[in-house]
Order: sequence, then structure tokens, then C-alpha cells
Amino acid sequence: MLGQLFKTFSNCLKIPELRSRILFTGLVLIVARLVSMTPVPGLNGAELSAYFQKLAEQSGGGNSVVALYSLFTGGAIERCAVGALGIMPYISATIIIQLLSAVIPGLNKLVREEGGRSKIVAYGRYLTVLLCLGQGLVMALGWQNPEATFPGFTGRLVLIDNPWVYRIQTTVILTTGTLLLMWLGEQITERGIGNGVSLIITIGILARLPIAIKDLWFKFFPPADMPRTTNWMYGVFLLILLVVVVAGVIMISQGQRKLPVQYAQRAVGRKVYSGGTSYIPLKVNYTGVMPVIFAQAILMIPGMLFQKLGQVYNLEVFIKIGTLFSYSSWFYFVAEALMILFFSYFWVATQFNELQVADDLKKHGGYIPGIRPGQATADALHRIMNRITFAGGVFLVIIALIPTLMTRFLNLDYSITQFFGGTSMLITVGVLLDTMRQMESFLLMRHYDGFLKKGRVKGRG
Repeated sequence: MLGQLFKTFSNCLKIPELRSRILFTGLVLIVARLVSMTPVPGLNGAELSAYFQKLAEQSGGGNSVVALYSLFTGGAIERCAVGALGIMPYISATIIIQLLSAVIPGLNKLVREEGGRSKIVAYGRYLTVLLCLGQGLVMALGWQNPEATFPGFTGRLVLIDNPWVYRIQTTVILTTGTLLLMWLGEQITERGIGNGVSLIITIGILARLPIAIKDLWFKFFPPADMPRTTNWMYGVFLLILLVVVVAGVIMISQGQRKLPVQYAQRAVGRKVYSGGTSYIPLKVNYTGVMPVIFAQAILMIPGMLFQKLGQVYNLEVFIKIGTLFSYSSWFYFVAEALMILFFSYFWVATQFNELQVADDLKKHGGYIPGIRPGQATADALHRIMNRITFAGGVFLVIIALIPTLMTRFLNLDYSITQFFGGTSMLITVGVLLDTMRQMESFLLMRHYDGFLKKGRVKGRG
């Protein structure tokens, strides 16, 4: 298996176009990492980085809005870097446009028109700029008042005396950083390999991998002044768990329900099109990682709000309510599971239009065997997608809760457990699989074997 994998990678370098695309992608990703490491002028990023490192050593947790955002920026927010906003404003704008397209008839019609897609992309870019300006100003204010944003922080981050010069300068720089990352992602998609935006997020996540490996190494081989608290059986268990989780994510991400479709013979003008059979691929994990991100982001807000109100007004009941939303609470586990299931159905309802699919099948003379075309087909698709979505939602719940459960019961730092599940695992595996598919398509065109047997990634159909 490893021999086949190394042979495939060597074949990738034999194809001039694919080799140039791989090199271009690597160089652009290096530039993206530099953006996330270059500090904003007038800010003391080293002091904030030291605070985050100390916080991680004390709590080992990552259940906060800042920690979640830092995950997608590759730690840029902790360094007060130019790319501190990351690519998230662009992703948020894209999601907002997609949701609005599902409920606003004008946008829905524009999506289906020829050339309308380019207008939708332009709207997303305009919205990205607006979100960057708003989020950049909020982040600038947060750095200006670090005591309120980062509990327990003592020190000064802003080195510029004039507050408005600092705010305007920082907002413009952060907006420019996000737009640069957006442009770099588009260049990767057009001239490189894989989805550029997803690759930028993935490389930011993988940038934390050396820290996780170092922390895990110290668990088994601590310094001379620290006692050893783990044995080799513990390491075997973690290795088996990692393999099982990765295999499960690949299986569910690639899994699909192939719904058979029969096409009748039809005549269009003087041409007669023969009938045939095909299928509709309905992915088990149709929603991807979005339900997990939505659930975690929303559940963090009540905890922060009630904790803050309890501290300001000295109300014990608010502090207790805020504690319920901490990652160590069973209420948080149940609430997150229910929220993930809810957003799984919500995302499918907004993105999968069974009426449109049924109408398209009817127009092209297709039908599902045993089901009448039209409304009956739409109802059948609705029932099937509900069952598939439940299976995919349960899978997302299990993957999302693994890091939190490992942090609580195995006494591991969140820097380690985030690579055993959650958004990190889902994004990384999904992006790597997509990149492998694109590389494989170049190999098959040049009559080379793919990454796995039969020249295709398993599960492509």
C-alpha cells in the first residue's frame, strides 16, 4: 500500500502540468503562512502569544470563541498578525449568500441563470469587504482592551498612542490581509491543486501539528525533572483511536446512497435519444463540517454572556447558568449533540431542493423505478434525505465530541485532542481527499494508476 502511494506521488512529478501546479500550490501556501505570522505594526504580538501559551498550559482547553477562531486562522489571532481575521469572513459571506439564495427568489433565479454565478461570486466579495471592516474594527477594539477580551491578561498590546490612528490602521490592514488570503485561495483553485480556500484553512490547522506532537511526546518521555505518568498501552490505545477515527471520517465522507434513475427513449426534433440507466449520488455527510461549526459557535455565546453578567452584577445564578455551557458540563454535551443534528437538517433543507431535482428528472425523461415522476419523486427524495441526514448527523455528533471527551477523561491537552476529531479532523481529511481526487484526474488522463486500485479513490462511484 505504501509502495503504491509513493509510486503515485512519483508519477505526479513526471507530469509537467501537474508538477507545476503542485509547486505553485506549495509556494502560495507558504505565502499564506507568512501572512498569518507577520505582526500588525503597532501591536505587541509576542506578549499575547505568551499569554495563550500560558493559558493552554494551565487549562488545556480550547472551548472558547477565540480558540475556535484561532483554529481557522492558524494561530494568527494569537500573534496579532496581518491575517488575524483569516479566510473566515469570505467563508461567512459565501454561506450568507447561499442561505439567502435559498429564500430570496431573485437570488435563486440568478444562481440558475447562465452567467449568474459570476454575479453571485461578486456579491460574496462585496459582502466579504463589509464583514472584514466590521470584524476588523471589533478585533482592533479587542486588542485595545485586552483585559476584557482575554481574561487574566495583564499588559499592553497597543503601542500607538493615538487611538483612532490605531483603529483605522489596524482595520484596514486586517481587511487587506483577508482579501489577500481570498485572492491567494482563488489562485490555487485556478492554477494549483485543490480548493484554495479550504487548503489555506487546512494548512493553518496542520501548522499546530508539531506542537501537538511535542506535547504528546512529553506525555511518554517527560523531561528529567518530571515523573512519567503514561505507559505504552496508553500510546497503543491513542494510535488505534486515531486510525479508527480517520477511517470512519473517510468512510462517511466518501459514502453515498446511489439512487437508480431510468431514462426513457425520447425524441427532440429529428434526433432520437435512447434511454439508459444512471443514479443520483446522495452523500451521507451532505452537510460537511458546517453543523459542527454552527453548533460550537452558537453554544459558546450564552456561556460567555451569562458569565460576564454574573461577574458584573454579582449574580450567582448567572454564573451557574454560564457554567452549564462549559465543555466540562454534561449539559454542553447534550446541547451540542442536539444542535449538530438540528443544523444538519437545516443545512440540507436550505441546500438540497428535492422539488428542483424531481423537476429536472421529469424534464429530461428520467424517473426513479417504482416511483411516479413529479411530486411523488420529490416526496421520496425528501424521505431518503431525512434518513441519510440522520445517519450523517449522528456521525458528526460522535466526531465532534471526541476531542472534548478526551480532554476531560484522558487528561490530554486540547492541542492534542483536536487532531483526534472535531472540525480539525473533518476539514483536514475532507480537503486531502478532494486534493487527491484532482491529482488523480491528471494521472488517469496520462494513463497512470491512481492512489488506490482501479485508478480511483474508493467511493467515487
